[in-house]
Amino acid sequence: MTNDKTQFRFRHTVGERTFGFKSLAELMAKATPARSGDRLAGVAAETAEQRAIAQMTLADVPLKLFLEEVLVPYEDDEITRLIIDEHDKLAFAPISHLTVGGFRDWLLSDIATPAMLEKVRAGITPEMAAAVSKIMRNQDLILVGKKCHVKTAFRNTIGLPGHLSTRLQPNHPTDDLTGIAASILDGLMYANGDAVIGINPATDNVAQACRLMKMMDEVIQHYDIPTQSCVLTHVTNTIECIEQGAPVDLVFQSIGGTQATNDSFGFNLATLAEARDAALSLKRGTVGDNVMYFETGQGSALSANAHHNIDQQTCEARAYAVARKFKPLLVNTVVGFIGPEYLFDGKEITRAGLEDHFCAKLLGLPMGCDVCYTNHAQADQNDMDNLMTLLAVAGCTFIMGIPGSDDIMLNYQTTSFHDAMYVRQALGLKPAPEFDQWLKHSNIFNDDQFTLNHQIPSAFEKSLKRILGGH
Repeated sequence: MTNDKTQFRFRHTVGERTFGFKSLAELMAKATPARSGDRLAGVAAETAEQRAIAQMTLADVPLKLFLEEVLVPYEDDEITRLIIDEHDKLAFAPISHLTVGGFRDWLLSDIATPAMLEKVRAGITPEMAAAVSKIMRNQDLILVGKKCHVKTAFRNTIGLPGHLSTRLQPNHPTDDLTGIAASILDGLMYANGDAVIGINPATDNVAQACRLMKMMDEVIQHYDIPTQSCVLTHVTNTIECIEQGAPVDLVFQSIGGTQATNDSFGFNLATLAEARDAALSLKRGTVGDNVMYFETGQGSALSANAHHNIDQQTCEARAYAVARKFKPLLVNTVVGFIGPEYLFDGKEITRAGLEDHFCAKLLGLPMGCDVCYTNHAQADQNDMDNLMTLLAVAGCTFIMGIPGSDDIMLNYQTTSFHDAMYVRQALGLKPAPEFDQWLKHSNIFNDDQFTLNHQIPSAFEKSLKRILGGH
């Protein structure tokens, strides 16, 4: 609060008091709902009053300003250059006259149909999406997210309205193939795995990645499963795997919202372009050619000391510009994985998950969520149940499926195979259509599509006996 109006770009007066903010970045940070990462970075609002004033001030900012005042210098950051250089002015035209507050009202109105949202998405920058999310309630984020339809495809079709997919995550602390195979079988029996069967390797190198890729490919081909596999290794490892003839379906990479973040991860935009071209050359998709899989998460830029004094949610939204460039099959935010230093408790994790889903869907991404928390966070499985349900209502593309919801390799808590069954049954959601048909054909699903056949399908009996050693 100050009476010196000359030093502030943005001001808001309440009675005789004037609140000021020196830059758009500061205004965005102060307007962000409270979270521990922004407090750690020293950019959070000091009081709830200051946050409310910042949100009111932000609501009056014209959307056009985000094209004129970049938060990370254009000359220093290839993501800023990507955002500005590829901005679609024609798509922006229907909303170009709006302020951030007017944009919120427009998004919630009947004018913003799924077709209209698709029409304007290339004109929305990540910073615009982040800004409007900061002045929206949770229900606003859910309602608009549900109107954003994003369809992708590889061996099945992901993201159709009325559907919820899952990543089957059969991680193992020693990459034991028998243990991984048992988890895959378990997940398939719970109708998990239509988004991807994706392994985080315990030993991350090219040889191990190729070994895991071949095993998953054999399972998919043997049972004729309409899904795709992915080993979540570094993008440069996947390029080497392709060069060695490995059966690569999807290329994975964790991404951040600043060039410095991605430099710390060991890649740039050119690396991703090379990897995508290599994967496309294999022509392994049957119904589509979306070959990339990206993971994000609030706090990654701060943890790399690459946040440029920008709040963590805005940095996160900027990562979606990277993802959008490469037309991925899947993107997900690993929302509570970094820990309570960035998202302290269940309330902060829930808010972040809804923000990430909303911003990514608004920008045209097939967004899912790893609904998760670390054991030292102030959160529990009930918090995850709440967030999972809210995201499913909002049209989330996919969630994780892990045995018992406990990842014994990465040591964090997430959603289980039966959690996906719960939310599908509760909300009447189906797996990807091709996978849904396979589940029925394999006698995993009953004809009503929402209940499981409680007998072991004949196709799996021999495999199960082999895993159990014939007992």
